[in-house]
Amino acid sequence: MQPFTLLIKPSGSSCNIDCRYCFYKDRSPEFGSGKQRMSAEVLTRLVKDYMTLGFPVVGFAWQGGEPTLMGVDFFQRAVELQKQHGSPGQEVSNTLQTNGVLLNDNWCRFLHENKFLLGISIDGPKEFHDQYRLDHSASGTFDRVIRGIENCKKHQVEFSALVLLNNKNVEHPQTLFNFLIENELTYLQFIPCVETDPATNKIADFSITPKQYGDFLCRLFDLWYEYGPEKLNIREFDSLVAYFVLGKHTICAYSKQCAGFVVIEHTGDAFCCEFFVEPKWRLGNIMETPLEKLAASSIKRTFARDKQNLCNKCLLCSHLDICRGGCMKDRNRLNTDSSGQNYFCYSYKQFFDHTIPRFMQLAAAIENGSAARHTRSADKIRLRIQK
Repeated sequence: MQPFTLLIKPSGSSCNIDCRYCFYKDRSPEFGSGKQRMSAEVLTRLVKDYMTLGFPVVGFAWQGGEPTLMGVDFFQRAVELQKQHGSPGQEVSNTLQTNGVLLNDNWCRFLHENKFLLGISIDGPKEFHDQYRLDHSASGTFDRVIRGIENCKKHQVEFSALVLLNNKNVEHPQTLFNFLIENELTYLQFIPCVETDPATNKIADFSITPKQYGDFLCRLFDLWYEYGPEKLNIREFDSLVAYFVLGKHTICAYSKQCAGFVVIEHTGDAFCCEFFVEPKWRLGNIMETPLEKLAASSIKRTFARDKQNLCNKCLLCSHLDICRGGCMKDRNRLNTDSSGQNYFCYSYKQFFDHTIPRFMQLAAAIENGSAARHTRSADKIRLRIQK
């Protein structure tokens, strides 16, 4: 069996803030409602089944909602189970995506001691972040997130900053870049926001257009290239460097198949992808069927192959080998002809045309040893099982 990563939703869609653009807002039938928490029984089965598959490196990606709502004790128990059921020399990667609001000293001590890698959502300076990332009383969360980031720095917790590009901040790449550099945020992800308004079935007003995304990526690349790629890791750019150096991407949006994850909801239900939590792509429940069988199911294989069902424009595109049609969640967005073309197709073409020669130069410099990549040591972000 090919190794895969678990993407786990221990608190379901529950969250302690109320972002206007959250993709859970209009999906309550699929995700459930009210307080959602993973039970001790589900956690134990999940960790035991996964660790005993024997992968040399196992990946637990804890997401939400907001996973820190589970409390430190829940994750302490998860680490204990990983050590209990792991094999000597096996390496464990724990990543946790969080809004950062609850990251106090106690949390950060635990995260550092157990080598968790965090993704902290921050949409830029206060005027951008507090546009959409509000709490349940409609107050901004920026100051609390910055406090959480400072606690991470104090306790040497490894983390990346996740910037969701919306209709406001996408227009200001220079401001965003300056803010991130000034705050010493050197591991970055930029995620394009595009959601459909259920009332109109049109793209929601906080979403970005393909042209906005393309313009942003091109300007961001120029800033990154001028600043020094060896000093700053941008996940989307790093994946393209890896493609030109190693021949394969590091992010799933550009992969040939969607096969790298199994999503586990708080109930133990398993799905193919967090963006396709729907009956069609439900694999089963880990309390009823071993994880190994769920991951090898015909439903999972079908989903993985579906990414290869490309539209005619993709098949004729000179950039096909690079983007492979992009993420499946962005296909058929307002494409009334149901062509299957990615909503961000224009963005990708604009970006690749603008940057590919320089990506190839970077790759060549890395291969001949005259340039370095900005990377983390695996020792900092993986637990090694010792018995």
